[in-house]
Amino acid sequence: MSAAVPTPAPRTDVARPTACLALADGTLFFGQGFGATGETVAELCFNTAMTGYQEIMTDPSYAGQVVTFTFPHVGNVGVNAEDDETAEPVAAGMVVRWLPTQPSNWRATDRLSDWLARRGRIAIGGVDTRRLTRAIRQQGAPHVALAHDPEGRFDIEALVARARGWDGLVGRDLARDVSCTQSYRWDEMRWAWPEGFARRRAPGRRVVALDYGAKRNILRCLASAGCEVTVLPATATAEEVLAHDPEGVFLSNGPGDPAATGAYAVPMIQEVLKRDIPLFGICLGHQMLALALGARTIKMNHGHHGANHPVKDLETGKVEITSMNHGFTVDSQTLPAGVIETHVSLFDGSNCGIRMADRPVFSVQYHPEASPGPQDSYYLFERFVAAMDR
Repeated sequence: MSAAVPTPAPRTDVARPTACLALADGTLFFGQGFGATGETVAELCFNTAMTGYQEIMTDPSYAGQVVTFTFPHVGNVGVNAEDDETAEPVAAGMVVRWLPTQPSNWRATDRLSDWLARRGRIAIGGVDTRRLTRAIRQQGAPHVALAHDPEGRFDIEALVARARGWDGLVGRDLARDVSCTQSYRWDEMRWAWPEGFARRRAPGRRVVALDYGAKRNILRCLASAGCEVTVLPATATAEEVLAHDPEGVFLSNGPGDPAATGAYAVPMIQEVLKRDIPLFGICLGHQMLALALGARTIKMNHGHHGANHPVKDLETGKVEITSMNHGFTVDSQTLPAGVIETHVSLFDGSNCGIRMADRPVFSVQYHPEASPGPQDSYYLFERFVAAMDR
């Protein structure tokens, strides 16, 4: 007679889930929560960058989105005040493979989990981010509800219902929500060793920057390139822009549906275009310019989010390694006569840059200030200043 097989003892090394990510199709991912507690609903995207998680979480372009990080080591260098792209985190939440470890970096002043908690942002770790990323690529960016409860109590049906009931980003103007509310001057330049962030003292070209959700490092790059920068709210009129007698106008990055923001931004840009003023746009600013010139924008399946995107300059043949963050794109088939496509993505051929044939007016979809190349695309700021020097 064979001996009875003993019943295995229950495992005590597996932590009870304290966070849940519910997709609108009913798919569930459980893990360990960190950061703030509670619930949030948003669009889910993934970012392939290996560094810069703090910059990503504070990038206003991520408003209305939960970010899945494909790189597993998130939180290992901690956080510090210098790396914030805006005053507070803007992304709705984060999803990571491994829970953050104790920070190990000489610049760290805080732990990622504590930083998120103080700023009301929810995060979940221990998730199969490879599986989640494949789902996003195959099915498109889903609507999700993310919940963190230290006791592990979740109303699954309610979470799925919240995800299904969310309106999404199409048709939403989020630039107004993340923009400044009043004008201000900017003179801080790019970080440099050993001084850190120096202030611009010398006079420069007068530039008005429209804030649709501007990253601080874009403004720093403008200052370092030789600009005296005045930042205006997203809703500024052409009269308010021209009142500063600008030598150049800059259109910033930002979140949401460009067609919705264009309701008030496009008339302003079209009026400014009637003047012989150099104009430069990045990301949402690129899309705003395209709309003002008569093109259209469309929603992408899962967007471009990462620091390793190859973009080809069609006029020089060079390939730039770029940083991207956008869920909408300019439809190059709708570009009118007199507008030249200058850059394309080597991942999917989507539009990444335009310029007017006979005017110093140009824009790019990617982020030259993020320095993923690291400086492949910095020439764009120099081109903008050179246009004002003519």
